[in-house]
Amino acid sequence: MNNPSWLKDGLSHIWLPYTQMQTMTAPIPAIATKESRIYLADGRELIDGIASWWTACHGYNHPYIYKKAEEQLREMPHIMFGGIVHEPALRLASRLAKILPDDLNHVFFSDSGSVAVEVALKMAMQYWLNKGDTKRKKLLAFRGGYHGDTMATMAICDPEEGMHSLFTGILPEHYIVDLPKDEESIARFDLFLEQHHSEIAAIITEPLIQGAGGMLFHSPEVLKRLRYFADKYNLLLIFDEIFTGFGRTGSMFAFEQANVAPDIITLSKALTGGTMALAATVATTSIFNSFLSDNPIHALMHGPTFMANPLACACALASLDLFEQENRLEQVAKISQQMTDELAPCRALPGVKDVRVMGAVGVVELEKITDMNKLKSQLLEQNVWIRPFRNIVYLTPAFTITPKELQNLTTAIYNVLSQAI
Repeated sequence: MNNPSWLKDGLSHIWLPYTQMQTMTAPIPAIATKESRIYLADGRELIDGIASWWTACHGYNHPYIYKKAEEQLREMPHIMFGGIVHEPALRLASRLAKILPDDLNHVFFSDSGSVAVEVALKMAMQYWLNKGDTKRKKLLAFRGGYHGDTMATMAICDPEEGMHSLFTGILPEHYIVDLPKDEESIARFDLFLEQHHSEIAAIITEPLIQGAGGMLFHSPEVLKRLRYFADKYNLLLIFDEIFTGFGRTGSMFAFEQANVAPDIITLSKALTGGTMALAATVATTSIFNSFLSDNPIHALMHGPTFMANPLACACALASLDLFEQENRLEQVAKISQQMTDELAPCRALPGVKDVRVMGAVGVVELEKITDMNKLKSQLLEQNVWIRPFRNIVYLTPAFTITPKELQNLTTAIYNVLSQAI
C-alpha cells in the first residue's frame, strides 16, 4: 500500500517531539487504534507496548469512555472555567479528593503534565510569599528525575540527563541532589537540608519510579524519609504522579505504598484513560487557605484556556468508573507477574545490565544502545510498538492487554536483544 497523501503533504510541515528532523527515521502513519492495537496505513497491525506514553491504561477506544465522551460532546464540549463552572469538572474534583488522602482537597485543572507541575511549583513558591517569607526561592529535586519540558520544569530535571543540558545557564538554578536511599545519602541529605532549608520552598519527586530519567526504581522507604525530612525542616512535599498515578505501580497512587501523603500532587497521563488532554494539581487545605485574602495579589494567578475542559473531565470520570468496575489493580498484578517471568531470560543476554519490574512497568536496562534507530526498526519488524530511550527497553502496556499480546511483546524484546545491536 502506498503512503497516504496526507503523509506526503503534511510531513514537511510538522515538527516532531524529541526528534532531530534532519536525520530522523520516517515516522509510521497510524490510521486507527483499538484495545492494545495500532493499525497502520500500510495494513500492518502493531501491539502497543507503551500505551501511548503510558496514558491508555484501559486500552484504546474503550466503549464506556467513548459513550461518555459522545454524550458530553453533544451537550457541551468546552466552556471557559473563569467565572463559570460545570458539572463534569466539579464531580471530577470531588472524586479525586475522595480517593486521595483526606487533606488533599483542592484541585486545579490544566491540560498537560508539565503545566500541572508548573502550577505545583508556583503554588509552593507563592505559599511562602503569601505567608511573608520571601527567602524561599529554591526548589529541591533529585538526580534521575524528570518533570517536564517547559522552562520551570526543565530547571528541576536531572541536569546531567542530556535532554535539557543545552539550556544550562539560561534556566533558573535549583538544588538537584541524590535520593536518600542508604545511610550515606541519608546523612548527606539531612546535612544539606540543615544548611539550606530556609531558602527551599519545596521538595519534589516522582514516587517509586523516576520515569523518563531511565525508569529508575526506589523503595517506599525513600518516600517516608522525604516526608520525615520535609516535616523536620518545614518544607512542602510535592509528589509528581503524572507517570505513576492511576495503577501503574500496582497501587492506585504510588505514594500509597509508603503510607505517607504529599502536600501537593500532580496527575495527568492516565487521568482520562488516554483519550483527552487533562491534568490536575491537588493541594492540601493548608496550602489552599494561604491563598485566601482580602488582597487580590494573594490569589493564584493562573488559568490555562482549556483548563477543566468538560469533554476531558467526562472522560476522566468514565476512567475512574472503570477502575471501580473492572478491577484494574488485579490486572496490573497479573501483568507484573507475567513480565517478571517472561523478561527474566533477558538477564542472560550479552549487554544486559538489569531487568526490573514494578506493577505494569517492565524494564530491560542495557549497558548501552549503540544504534537506537536500528533497535527501533528491529522491534517494529516484530509487529510491536516499543520505543527504547537512553539505554533501556521498557514496557508500560494497557492494563487490559491480553496475556498472549503481552507475551508477544516480551518475546519480541528477547528476540531483538538476542541479535547484535
